[in-house]
Amino acid sequence: MASIFTRIIQGEIPCYKVAEDDKYFAFLDINPVAKGHTLVIPKVEVDNLFDLDDETLAGLTLFAKRIALKIQDFAHCKKVAMVVLGLEVPHAHIHLIPMNSESDVDFKREKLKLSEEEFKAIAQAIRL
Repeated sequence: MASIFTRIIQGEIPCYKVAEDDKYFAFLDINPVAKGHTLVIPKVEVDNLFDLDDETLAGLTLFAKRIALKIQDFAHCKKVAMVVLGLEVPHAHIHLIPMNSESDVDFKREKLKLSEEEFKAIAQAIRL
């Protein structure tokens, strides 16, 4: 059975898409820790990020960099954190999170509750 991320890529599950090319896909996290929190994934379904071949892993990082620069402009933050975390989805992914302090990347804190309009506006603002 395909992972939830593969189903998002295939359009079976809706998302707030930020970017896509032939190998990679990026969309807003629906349980964000900050406005602009984005997930970046390879289209190939591999559970562990470091099981990706070198070319795909390098390409994923370069794809994420382009999105991170847009997030930084949108959020007016000091940096954009790149976090590899999560066992709940068996599909390699990177979290991009705008941050002004390390506490901004605390996954244990309460997630933001954003409206559909807010998600759409954020996705539009950082879309490649």
